[in-house]
Amino acid sequence: MGTTVLVDGLAFAEGPRWRHGRLYFSDVAADEVLSVDMAGGLERVAEVEGGPSGLGWLPDGTMLIVRSEPAAVLALSLDGGLRTHADLSGLASFPANDMVVDSTGRAFVGCCDIAGIATGAPSVSELLCVLPDGTVSVVDAEMRFPNGSVVTPDGTTLIVAETFGQGLAAFALDGDAIGPKRAWATVAGSIPDGICLDAEGAVWFADPLSRAAVRVREGGEVLDRVETENGCFACTLGGDDGRTLFLLTGQLVAPEQNRKERIGQIETTLVEVPGAGSP
Repeated sequence: MGTTVLVDGLAFAEGPRWRHGRLYFSDVAADEVLSVDMAGGLERVAEVEGGPSGLGWLPDGTMLIVRSEPAAVLALSLDGGLRTHADLSGLASFPANDMVVDSTGRAFVGCCDIAGIATGAPSVSELLCVLPDGTVSVVDAEMRFPNGSVVTPDGTTLIVAETFGQGLAAFALDGDAIGPKRAWATVAGSIPDGICLDAEGAVWFADPLSRAAVRVREGGEVLDRVETENGCFACTLGGDDGRTLFLLTGQLVAPEQNRKERIGQIETTLVEVPGAGSP
Protein backbone atom coordinates (compact mmCIF):
# COMPACT_ATOMS: atom_id res chain seq x y z
CA MET A 1 0.00 0.00 0.00
CA GLY A 2 1.71 3.19 -1.20
CA THR A 3 1.44 6.70 0.19
CA THR A 4 1.16 10.19 -1.30
CA VAL A 5 2.86 13.25 0.18
CA LEU A 6 0.33 15.94 1.14
CA VAL A 7 2.73 18.30 2.96
CA ASP A 8 6.52 18.43 3.23
CA GLY A 9 9.09 20.78 4.70
CA LEU A 10 7.82 20.40 8.27
CA ALA A 11 10.09 20.38 11.31
CA PHE A 12 8.38 17.68 13.43
CA ALA A 13 4.65 17.09 13.01
CA GLU A 14 2.47 15.56 15.73
CA GLY A 15 -1.09 15.43 17.09
CA PRO A 16 -3.19 15.20 13.88
CA ARG A 17 -6.94 15.81 14.15
CA TRP A 18 -9.46 15.91 11.27
CA ARG A 19 -12.16 18.57 11.69
CA HIS A 20 -14.48 20.47 9.33
CA GLY A 21 -12.70 19.47 6.15
CA ARG A 22 -9.16 20.16 7.35
CA LEU A 23 -6.37 18.30 9.11
CA TYR A 24 -5.10 20.17 12.18
CA PHE A 25 -1.66 19.29 13.54
CA SER A 26 1.22 20.59 15.63
CA ASP A 27 4.64 21.29 14.18
CA VAL A 28 6.28 20.78 17.55
CA ALA A 29 9.82 21.89 16.77
CA ALA A 30 8.56 25.00 14.92
CA ASP A 31 6.24 26.05 17.81
CA GLU A 32 3.26 26.18 15.45
CA VAL A 33 -0.22 24.69 15.10
CA LEU A 34 -1.22 24.41 11.46
CA SER A 35 -4.07 23.09 9.34
CA VAL A 36 -4.13 21.75 5.81
CA ASP A 37 -6.85 20.87 3.31
CA MET A 38 -6.85 17.92 0.97
CA ALA A 39 -5.22 20.02 -1.76
CA GLY A 40 -2.23 20.76 0.48
CA GLY A 41 -3.25 24.32 1.35
CA LEU A 42 -1.64 25.23 4.68
CA GLU A 43 -2.93 27.74 7.23
CA ARG A 44 -1.28 28.85 10.47
CA VAL A 45 -3.61 28.42 13.45
CA ALA A 46 -1.48 29.47 16.41
CA GLU A 47 2.05 30.05 17.64
CA VAL A 48 2.82 28.17 20.87
CA GLU A 49 6.19 28.78 22.49
CA GLY A 50 7.24 25.75 24.49
CA GLY A 51 6.13 23.26 21.86
CA PRO A 52 2.52 22.46 20.94
CA SER A 53 1.50 18.81 20.89
CA GLY A 54 -1.93 17.23 21.41
CA LEU A 55 -5.03 18.96 20.02
CA GLY A 56 -8.75 18.76 20.73
CA TRP A 57 -11.96 20.73 21.05
CA LEU A 58 -14.43 21.48 23.82
CA PRO A 59 -18.14 20.91 23.08
CA ASP A 60 -18.58 24.64 22.35
CA GLY A 61 -15.90 24.47 19.63
CA THR A 62 -13.06 26.01 21.62
CA MET A 63 -9.76 24.53 20.48
CA LEU A 64 -7.46 23.10 23.13
CA ILE A 65 -3.70 22.82 22.60
CA VAL A 66 -1.22 20.99 24.80
CA ARG A 67 1.91 22.97 25.54
CA SER A 68 4.83 20.71 26.34
CA GLU A 69 6.80 22.99 28.65
CA PRO A 70 5.75 24.46 31.02
CA ALA A 71 3.14 21.70 30.92
CA ALA A 72 -0.31 23.15 30.28
CA VAL A 73 -3.47 22.89 28.21
CA LEU A 74 -4.15 26.15 26.39
CA ALA A 75 -7.42 27.40 24.91
CA LEU A 76 -7.47 29.30 21.60
CA SER A 77 -9.90 32.22 21.46
CA LEU A 78 -11.67 33.43 18.33
CA ASP A 79 -9.29 36.38 18.05
CA GLY A 80 -6.30 34.02 18.00
CA GLY A 81 -5.21 34.65 21.57
CA LEU A 82 -4.20 31.87 23.92
CA ARG A 83 -5.18 31.47 27.56
CA THR A 84 -4.41 28.78 30.11
CA HIS A 85 -7.22 26.24 30.32
CA ALA A 86 -5.33 24.04 32.79
CA ASP A 87 -1.93 24.34 34.44
CA LEU A 88 -0.45 20.83 34.54
CA SER A 89 2.91 21.71 36.08
CA GLY A 90 1.93 20.76 39.62
CA LEU A 91 1.15 17.15 38.64
CA ALA A 92 3.28 16.58 35.53
CA SER A 93 6.70 15.10 36.23
CA PHE A 94 7.72 15.55 32.59
CA PRO A 95 6.65 17.53 29.50
CA ALA A 96 3.03 17.19 28.42
CA ASN A 97 2.51 15.36 25.14
CA ASP A 98 -0.54 13.93 23.39
CA MET A 99 -4.20 14.48 24.28
CA VAL A 100 -7.72 13.37 23.47
CA VAL A 101 -10.88 15.30 24.39
CA ASP A 102 -14.11 13.36 24.85
CA SER A 103 -17.65 14.50 23.99
CA THR A 104 -18.15 16.01 27.45
CA GLY A 105 -15.04 18.20 27.18
CA ARG A 106 -12.93 16.07 29.47
CA ALA A 107 -9.31 15.98 28.26
CA PHE A 108 -6.81 13.18 28.85
CA VAL A 109 -3.17 14.25 28.60
CA GLY A 110 -0.04 12.11 28.76
CA CYS A 111 3.23 13.34 30.30
CA CYS A 112 6.40 11.81 28.90
CA ASP A 113 10.05 11.52 29.88
CA ILE A 114 11.22 12.62 26.45
CA ALA A 115 14.82 13.12 27.58
CA GLY A 116 14.81 9.51 28.79
CA ILE A 117 14.28 8.17 25.27
CA ALA A 118 18.04 8.32 24.75
CA THR A 119 18.52 5.74 27.52
CA GLY A 120 15.98 3.36 26.01
CA ALA A 121 14.15 3.22 29.32
CA PRO A 122 12.29 6.46 30.09
CA SER A 123 10.82 6.88 33.57
CA VAL A 124 7.18 6.06 34.16
CA SER A 125 4.95 9.11 34.09
CA GLU A 126 1.43 10.42 34.51
CA LEU A 127 -1.75 10.25 32.51
CA LEU A 128 -3.78 13.28 33.58
CA CYS A 129 -7.48 14.13 33.34
CA VAL A 130 -8.54 17.75 32.81
CA LEU A 131 -12.19 18.56 33.48
CA PRO A 132 -13.97 21.24 31.43
CA ASP A 133 -13.50 23.72 34.30
CA GLY A 134 -9.71 23.17 34.22
CA THR A 135 -9.50 20.93 37.29
CA VAL A 136 -6.63 18.44 36.92
CA SER A 137 -6.22 14.98 38.45
CA VAL A 138 -3.97 11.96 37.95
CA VAL A 139 -5.56 8.96 36.24
CA ASP A 140 -2.45 6.75 36.42
CA ALA A 141 1.00 7.74 37.70
CA GLU A 142 2.94 4.79 36.28
CA MET A 143 2.31 4.87 32.56
CA ARG A 144 5.09 3.62 30.33
CA PHE A 145 5.33 6.76 28.18
CA PRO A 146 1.64 7.57 27.56
CA ASN A 147 1.25 8.74 24.00
CA GLY A 148 -1.57 8.75 21.43
CA SER A 149 -5.08 8.29 22.81
CA VAL A 150 -8.66 7.78 21.62
CA VAL A 151 -12.13 7.50 23.16
CA THR A 152 -14.57 4.98 21.70
CA PRO A 153 -17.77 6.28 20.03
CA ASP A 154 -19.95 5.22 22.97
CA GLY A 155 -17.70 7.13 25.36
CA THR A 156 -17.07 4.12 27.59
CA THR A 157 -13.41 3.33 26.85
CA LEU A 158 -10.22 5.37 26.73
CA ILE A 159 -7.36 3.71 24.83
CA VAL A 160 -3.81 5.02 25.30
CA ALA A 161 -0.60 3.99 23.57
CA GLU A 162 2.21 3.09 25.96
CA THR A 163 5.20 3.63 23.72
CA PHE A 164 7.67 1.80 25.93
CA GLY A 165 5.10 -0.79 26.99
CA GLN A 166 4.93 -2.34 23.49
CA GLY A 167 1.20 -1.89 23.27
CA LEU A 168 -2.02 -0.13 24.14
CA ALA A 169 -3.74 0.26 27.51
CA ALA A 170 -7.42 0.92 28.20
CA PHE A 171 -9.49 2.56 30.93
CA ALA A 172 -13.22 2.11 31.45
CA LEU A 173 -15.16 5.40 31.53
CA ASP A 174 -18.44 5.40 33.46
CA GLY A 175 -19.75 8.92 33.95
CA ASP A 176 -17.22 10.70 36.14
CA ALA A 177 -15.59 7.42 37.18
CA ILE A 178 -12.41 6.17 35.47
CA GLY A 179 -11.50 2.52 35.91
CA PRO A 180 -8.01 1.06 36.43
CA LYS A 181 -5.61 0.43 33.57
CA ARG A 182 -5.90 -2.83 31.71
CA ALA A 183 -4.08 -4.22 28.69
CA TRP A 184 -5.90 -3.61 25.39
CA ALA A 185 -3.33 -4.95 22.94
CA THR A 186 0.31 -5.99 23.10
CA VAL A 187 2.45 -6.07 19.95
CA ALA A 188 5.90 -7.41 20.82
CA GLY A 189 8.75 -5.24 19.60
CA SER A 190 6.54 -2.27 18.75
CA ILE A 191 6.78 1.28 20.08
CA PRO A 192 3.28 2.72 19.52
CA ASP A 193 3.16 6.51 19.22
CA GLY A 194 0.11 8.35 17.85
CA ILE A 195 -3.10 6.35 17.34
CA CYS A 196 -6.58 6.51 15.83
CA LEU A 197 -9.66 4.30 15.99
CA ASP A 198 -11.73 2.95 13.11
CA ALA A 199 -15.37 1.93 12.72
CA GLU A 200 -14.59 -1.75 13.30
CA GLY A 201 -13.03 -1.01 16.68
CA ALA A 202 -9.47 -1.55 15.47
CA VAL A 203 -6.66 0.91 16.21
CA TRP A 204 -4.04 2.22 13.83
CA PHE A 205 -0.82 3.09 15.64
CA ALA A 206 2.25 4.87 14.34
CA ASP A 207 5.49 3.00 14.96
CA PRO A 208 8.51 5.19 14.24
CA LEU A 209 11.05 2.42 14.79
CA SER A 210 9.56 0.11 12.18
CA ARG A 211 8.66 3.07 9.89
CA ALA A 212 5.05 2.05 9.59
CA ALA A 213 1.49 2.51 10.73
CA VAL A 214 0.05 -0.73 12.10
CA ARG A 215 -3.62 -1.72 12.40
CA VAL A 216 -4.37 -3.93 15.40
CA ARG A 217 -7.48 -5.31 17.04
CA GLU A 218 -8.08 -5.66 20.77
CA GLY A 219 -5.97 -8.55 22.04
CA GLY A 220 -3.02 -7.75 19.75
CA GLU A 221 -3.78 -9.34 16.37
CA VAL A 222 -2.11 -7.29 13.64
CA LEU A 223 -4.49 -6.74 10.73
CA ASP A 224 -2.63 -4.42 8.36
CA ARG A 225 0.36 -2.12 8.03
CA VAL A 226 1.44 0.79 5.87
CA GLU A 227 5.17 1.38 5.36
CA THR A 228 6.73 4.87 5.38
CA GLU A 229 10.16 6.05 4.24
CA ASN A 230 10.93 7.84 7.51
CA GLY A 231 9.72 7.23 11.04
CA CYS A 232 5.95 7.38 11.44
CA PHE A 233 5.12 9.28 14.65
CA ALA A 234 1.37 9.91 14.41
CA CYS A 235 -1.67 8.98 12.36
CA THR A 236 -5.35 9.75 12.11
CA LEU A 237 -8.30 8.97 9.84
CA GLY A 238 -10.25 11.66 8.02
CA GLY A 239 -11.12 13.00 4.61
CA ASP A 240 -14.64 13.35 3.20
CA ASP A 241 -15.54 9.71 3.90
CA GLY A 242 -13.18 9.10 6.82
CA ARG A 243 -11.08 6.63 4.84
CA THR A 244 -7.96 8.73 4.35
CA LEU A 245 -5.19 7.65 6.69
CA PHE A 246 -2.90 10.59 7.44
CA LEU A 247 0.65 9.61 8.41
CA LEU A 248 2.98 12.15 10.05
CA THR A 249 6.57 11.20 9.38
CA GLY A 250 10.07 12.49 10.12
CA GLN A 251 12.93 11.83 12.49
CA LEU A 252 13.29 12.35 16.23
CA VAL A 253 16.38 14.52 16.68
CA ALA A 254 17.16 17.76 18.52
CA PRO A 255 14.59 20.50 17.79
CA GLU A 256 17.21 22.76 16.23
CA GLN A 257 18.16 19.98 13.80
CA ASN A 258 14.48 19.40 12.98
CA ARG A 259 14.09 23.11 12.26
CA LYS A 260 17.18 23.13 10.05
CA GLU A 261 16.58 19.94 8.07
CA ARG A 262 12.75 20.06 7.84
CA ILE A 263 12.24 16.55 6.51
CA GLY A 264 8.87 16.19 8.24
CA GLN A 265 5.97 15.20 6.01
CA ILE A 266 2.30 14.35 6.06
CA GLU A 267 1.57 11.36 3.84
CA THR A 268 -1.80 9.89 2.95
CA THR A 269 -3.23 6.58 1.83
CA LEU A 270 -6.76 5.23 1.45
CA VAL A 271 -7.97 2.42 3.70
CA GLU A 272 -11.16 0.38 3.67
CA VAL A 273 -12.57 1.13 7.14
CA PRO A 274 -13.34 4.76 8.08
CA GLY A 275 -12.45 6.45 11.32
CA ALA A 276 -14.63 6.50 14.44
CA GLY A 277 -14.66 7.86 17.99
CA SER A 278 -12.61 10.78 19.26
CA PRO A 279 -10.49 11.77 17.48
